[in-house]
Amino acid sequence: MSARSAFAGSQFSDAGRPALYLVPDTATAFSGAVAPFAAPADAYATAGSASAVRRADSSAQAPLRLTRRGRFVFFGLPLILLAALLLSLAGFLTAPAKAADSPASLATTPTVTVTVQPGESLWTIAGTVDPKRDPRDVVAEIVQLNNLDAAPVLPGQQLFVPTP
Repeated sequence: MSARSAFAGSQFSDAGRPALYLVPDTATAFSGAVAPFAAPADAYATAGSASAVRRADSSAQAPLRLTRRGRFVFFGLPLILLAALLLSLAGFLTAPAKAADSPASLATTPTVTVTVQPGESLWTIAGTVDPKRDPRDVVAEIVQLNNLDAAPVLPGQQLFVPTP
């Protein structure tokens, strides 16, 4: 049996698609106006076919369904961005470093200028300048005062050294 003979005599066309019927819209049927292409959802169904009605109704009112990737983009990505914003804001607000309130409250470190002699290092300079303190702390202050990148110093170099 061919597809053409199976649909012969039914309301389906030769291509196997339902025939189109021009049916007046129920809202305009009483006013006398006819919508040219308005057809109710059951115009395609046969008398006992409820699945055709459900298929026509569900395609018109299909709910939005998100995939796992879609849910991540829709919900997860904004939450991650919000968390990053809140963490950076919290870090900014709780940062301990701030400028002095007034110039009078700025404390200057009293320093002297020392010329590096041949064979001297920051460690030996720190030991001679303040023998009572830990040399590591004094070396750290010398590096900070002079904006040094590395510990080696050259003979003849002028260094600011904190006084005791």
